[in-house]
Amino acid sequence: MVGSKIMPFFVTGHYRAGKQTIPHILYFRSMLNNNVKRSFILIATVFSVATSFGQNLVKYVDPFIGTGGHGHTFPGACVPFGMVQLSPDNGTQGWDWCSGYNYADSTIVGFSHTHLSGTGVGDWIDVSVMPHTAHVDDAQRFFKVGFSHKNEQAGPGYYSVRMNNGVTAVLTATERCGLHEYIFPKGSTPYVRFHLTYQMNYDSAAFSKINFVDDSTITGYRYSTGWAKYQRVYFAARLSAPIKKLHIFNNTTHQEINVDEQNKEGRYNGELEFADLKGRPLMMKVALSSVNETKALTSLDEIPGWNPSKVKADAINKWEAELKKMEVKTNDDKLKRIFYTALYHTCMAPTLYSDGDGEYQNADGWKLKAKDGRQRYAVFSLWDTFRALHPLLTITQPGRLKDIINSMLAFYDETGLLPVWDLSTYETNCMSGYHAVPVIADAILKNTDGINAEHAFDAMKKSAYQEGRGVQPYCKYGYVPQGPSWHSVTKTLEYAYDDWCIAQVAKKLGKMDDHKLFMIRASAYQTLFDKSTGFIRAKDSNGKWVEPFDPMYASTDGSKSFYEEGNAWQYTFFVPHDVRGLANAFGSNQKFINKLDAMFQAPSAIKGEQAPPDVSGLIGQYAHGNEPSHHIAYMYSFVGEPWKTQKWVRTILDSMYHDQPDGYAGNEDCGQMSAWAVWSMTGFYPANPCGGEYVFGSPVFDEVTLQLPSGKTMKVKTKNGGKKNIYIQSVKLNGKPYTKTYIDHTTLLEGGELEFEMGIVPNKKWGLAGKDLPASATF
Repeated sequence: MVGSKIMPFFVTGHYRAGKQTIPHILYFRSMLNNNVKRSFILIATVFSVATSFGQNLVKYVDPFIGTGGHGHTFPGACVPFGMVQLSPDNGTQGWDWCSGYNYADSTIVGFSHTHLSGTGVGDWIDVSVMPHTAHVDDAQRFFKVGFSHKNEQAGPGYYSVRMNNGVTAVLTATERCGLHEYIFPKGSTPYVRFHLTYQMNYDSAAFSKINFVDDSTITGYRYSTGWAKYQRVYFAARLSAPIKKLHIFNNTTHQEINVDEQNKEGRYNGELEFADLKGRPLMMKVALSSVNETKALTSLDEIPGWNPSKVKADAINKWEAELKKMEVKTNDDKLKRIFYTALYHTCMAPTLYSDGDGEYQNADGWKLKAKDGRQRYAVFSLWDTFRALHPLLTITQPGRLKDIINSMLAFYDETGLLPVWDLSTYETNCMSGYHAVPVIADAILKNTDGINAEHAFDAMKKSAYQEGRGVQPYCKYGYVPQGPSWHSVTKTLEYAYDDWCIAQVAKKLGKMDDHKLFMIRASAYQTLFDKSTGFIRAKDSNGKWVEPFDPMYASTDGSKSFYEEGNAWQYTFFVPHDVRGLANAFGSNQKFINKLDAMFQAPSAIKGEQAPPDVSGLIGQYAHGNEPSHHIAYMYSFVGEPWKTQKWVRTILDSMYHDQPDGYAGNEDCGQMSAWAVWSMTGFYPANPCGGEYVFGSPVFDEVTLQLPSGKTMKVKTKNGGKKNIYIQSVKLNGKPYTKTYIDHTTLLEGGELEFEMGIVPNKKWGLAGKDLPASATF
């Protein structure tokens, strides 16, 4: 490309050696050889294209952040919210391989096309393919190839690795199609294995089949069961070179058979054999559909021709457009890497589930089409994401938001209930609450277009009166008794919050009887507050406290634990809708503040023979590695000590986020852990996720420019900021003094300039007036 610059590419992608990030120009000079030279030049061309358009934020995204420790993210290629997540799998079973990959590993078993980002349960890993240079017996189910991280690179929209078998794989993607480019050693016989029966963690292949279409095209399907009981993935693959031979293997007998010997309820793998490519790369497109193979063939058209440079450039452009919605100014590149990688991870889920024309097949086998030209989304990790990710999407994804909300309502239309944890349109019923409610309620209260509020309200009420999940005892007793229901305290608290959200929608729609009823239900937390211990704890159906009780006890055994993935310390504070009411239960604001202080100062130990590994990232008993704690630091601002919010928010940011593979304190959870960082680094957070009040914390950047759904911008500036200047001294909005400790959604959308003056010591006189405090429910 005439006049383009190659250099920005070499500092944009990420290659790691231990804890050191090495500029790519040094790395590639040592790597260039006859086998890999062309591939890396193609990637460099992509970044020269991106640079020619003035793009520069993608260089701060490191997809390896979160792939180590318990982060459970994947490093591979995808576009924002895409159906395809094309990424390597290590072939290792275990909790820390929920995404298929962990940075601690050093083998690759294949590159599959669907991955979950940051979840605590492993599934998907569909349509695994593996390039290699020798025929592999099908009995070698976990045929692995070693690799070194020094030969691995990743950036938004692409991934590349040179494996120890001499093959270099370069991956990129569109919404529904992945593009592979393989460079084989000269003189070798290229093979590409389609390991459709490859499975890990919860996933188990049920049926699979491969069909020969022509000398460069195959189609097939993979049906599986696991976390989602019914999953159907259809695929189509097209190669840039003719297939010399298609080998089909019966996965039961491991014998090679003819293509036409497959039956529809068998389990088959395939291997594509090619003639010597004489150093030329082999390219392959693989498209997915939930409907059928014909629709997958259609989705191949998302990548016309064979131009990997353009596909990579398009993917990078899409990511750059997302990142530019929040432009930060700081001289600290580490903060930029943390922030922009977090913003990148907020665009992983929900994922597209429908074809380009809106058609999809749901878990029940119904072939449907999203209404009014919309798209259907799946992967709703709502127990996690209702807290911060979905409120963030009301700002960053105004165009996509109505499709996301209507996907939840379509789930209701198809199943009779709103989703709890939707995976591939199947209800996994994972975790507690009916947290589609606050997400939909927040969108309605913010006047999001394209949502039928009456229909949504009916769906909310259906969840609030459902037969299962301990809801009926909750309605009967005013709390969920421990015994028949596990995790009874968690259920009571989360149902109470969700009911408060229903009450707000009822009020907006003028349904005052419903408003009154659900406000009463929203006070259910009061029934379980024990003044003698200062904790919210379990009662049985006779109204007696359940013994024994230890506020530090947590267990994965629900029959022994009153709390889901947490203990009394973490859950006593889950009353985000009525913080001052909770303070009153303690006796005063000061007693409540003392309890918050005690939480952060308590021993960082979780008791229990089966303590949940999710309860991580501990500061005292505050557990940032799991979601129930995420709002707690902001609660000080509701009761007159916002400077303590500022102190603890900055402490959490500094200790729980960094720019290495283990850069998250726990599971990233489909964008929630990242959304907390995006909000908090900007300077505010939706402590109550529904209704649009964003409580001030401790901003870390010199300036953040938000591109708003209104078409306006809000500049968030800090004056006298820095690592030690963590306390707000004063705030100005559009040049005028601003005394509130929060900003509401409507004011934010008006745009302008919000300026924080920071200092090294707290201003304990700022933000104390009642009118300046965030809202709290009144019962």
